[in-house]
Amino acid sequence: MNAGSRPLNRLAHEASPYLQQHADNPVDWYPWGEEALERARREDKPILVSIGYAACHWCHVMAHESFADPEVAAVQNEYFINIKVDREERPDLDNIYMAAAQALTGRGGWPLNVFCLPDGTPFFAGTYFPPDAKAARYRMPGWRQVLLSVAEAYKTRRADVTASAHELLEHIKLLTRPLPETLPLDEELLMAAAAQIGREFDPQYGGFGDAPKFPQPVVLEFLLRTHLRGDVQALPMLQQTLEQMARGGMYDQVGGGFHRYSVDERWLVPHFEKMLYDNALLAEVYHLAAQVTGDTFLARIADETFTYMLRDLRHPDGAFFSSEDADSLPTPGASHAEEGAFYVWTPDELRAALGDDAVLVGAYYGVTRQGNFEGRSILHVPRPAAAVAAMLGVSVERLEATVARARPILRTFRERRPRPFRDEKVITAWNAMAIRALAVASSRVPAYLDAARQCADFLLTNLRRDDGRLLRSWKDGRPGPAAFLDDYALFCDALIELHAAGGDTRYLATAIDLADAMIDLFWDDQAGMFFDTGRDQPALVTRPRDLSDNATPSGSSAATVALLRLYAITGRERYETRAMQTLQQTTPLLKRFPLGFGRMLCAADLALGPLRELAIIGPPDHPVTQAMLAVARSAYRPRLVIARAMPDDPVVTLSPLLNDRPMVDGQPTAYLCEQFACQMPVTTPEALQAQLG
Repeated sequence: MNAGSRPLNRLAHEASPYLQQHADNPVDWYPWGEEALERARREDKPILVSIGYAACHWCHVMAHESFADPEVAAVQNEYFINIKVDREERPDLDNIYMAAAQALTGRGGWPLNVFCLPDGTPFFAGTYFPPDAKAARYRMPGWRQVLLSVAEAYKTRRADVTASAHELLEHIKLLTRPLPETLPLDEELLMAAAAQIGREFDPQYGGFGDAPKFPQPVVLEFLLRTHLRGDVQALPMLQQTLEQMARGGMYDQVGGGFHRYSVDERWLVPHFEKMLYDNALLAEVYHLAAQVTGDTFLARIADETFTYMLRDLRHPDGAFFSSEDADSLPTPGASHAEEGAFYVWTPDELRAALGDDAVLVGAYYGVTRQGNFEGRSILHVPRPAAAVAAMLGVSVERLEATVARARPILRTFRERRPRPFRDEKVITAWNAMAIRALAVASSRVPAYLDAARQCADFLLTNLRRDDGRLLRSWKDGRPGPAAFLDDYALFCDALIELHAAGGDTRYLATAIDLADAMIDLFWDDQAGMFFDTGRDQPALVTRPRDLSDNATPSGSSAATVALLRLYAITGRERYETRAMQTLQQTTPLLKRFPLGFGRMLCAADLALGPLRELAIIGPPDHPVTQAMLAVARSAYRPRLVIARAMPDDPVVTLSPLLNDRPMVDGQPTAYLCEQFACQMPVTTPEALQAQLG
């Protein structure tokens, strides 16, 4: 958008790229804060809270159609106090107001537009609204009509509006309360959840449910765990899903990495934004699946996804940016951005890049004259290489060599196009997922460990206040709001993994500090549960708590996993108690709606065990230490927790697992334990392998 001579609104002073995208709107936007709320109370005006994020395609569409229109803006400014929210910076607000939209309309999404009383209590909500000129086409009310109708209702039917708002708020509060019933937490519950997931499985294309299809990596992680428990359906479902996703257009066949989701059931047409959290979670699950199956294709997809993250989403100092946009200019100097323009191809573009190789490559990736997306082609792999080679009359070896040679050429050619906008916010929770994924996969690619360390050190330096309080986000040296439960929980879990992979005991000590702070800030003894906001954060109309695992793990499920792992290392009963209380509150949900609780199911698997602890005592870089660590991490062992130290390290006092565990005969030594009862210490990788089984 071009502001011209128009004065910028208050959002020009915000660090969030999403808010800055609206700084030249004629709408008198406020960021969320007391200034806007006080004005709403003083002028007795309803509030419009409009929530989105920088990579959101339909957010851009509505901004261009409506928020940039001076006539529409005049209506918003006259009747409402207008607040713009970046959902990635403020998941607490998004949680509350998305619950309102889903209660009122049965669906959600972004942009999310919520009308509230002056105190922030919601009374009407929706997602995208077309401008009046397009309303009939979409069979929806136009945005200007919505604004005027809501303003009229607030003016003439205030009592009804207020009563509806309070009723809606009570419904939202009800969602945060524990269910009255519980189920036994046992293996039968896990297998029943896996069976329910199996009933949602698409045997043709993989994945779960109908279009649109989301990757659901935490559910896939749970299937790996049930495979180890003997579920014979789990691994085939997992492999089918991972292979189909990686061969579809949802996977960037040229640059690596995954788009947000597929709008169809075949994984062909993606919603083109790329998010850090999707790629971190998927890279990890592809690595783990490769570890279980030995499938080199899955390992390749994991590495290409890590390569994308490290190449295109990385801050120079080691952290990771949030996302890349779905939209970009189709050509330099074009008047407006188009969805997917950076990623799609025509046969002529392939020939310009590849010459004669374009015939083979185009056939392999399904590129045609008519295209599969608005006249152009999303690269995907619709047929096995053998079928394409037979059709073209060439050997499979020649076809595969040609495609492998073409991919870096196509990526270089594609870089001449205008790149999608990149949201360069650094978000603690999302970076924590990247740290964990890199640390886990460093068992196969050691170089990933340095990347994980650099990212963790960036967060500890830039996203932690002097008093130790974590921050949610950071952008160009400007700190964001205080961190939420998921930031603490995911970062704690990532540091446990990073300690195990690299042996640096300061990461374990910091994980313990974060766990203690997390309980102090987010646990409520009276309610007996975690909330998503800390007791030190400004109060909202209700204190949000979301148990479900959606695109990312919930704060509660991530906290449960982290606390169970830390309990295995430290023996501190408060960690186990909080984790088990949280799990017990979710058991009915795990059985009824397992697709919405993938990471909590993983926590349940961890709680049921058998959970084993491995203490490795010795210099981190000693060849025997490294060899024993390689043995422990060479197989998928999700219920094995690893702690490492030198005998004289101060962290030893934090853990009975490490305390009084000397090196035997001056050699690096491994102690394999269960509930802190240990087998005989061993000093060779072969002996450790025998104990691990």
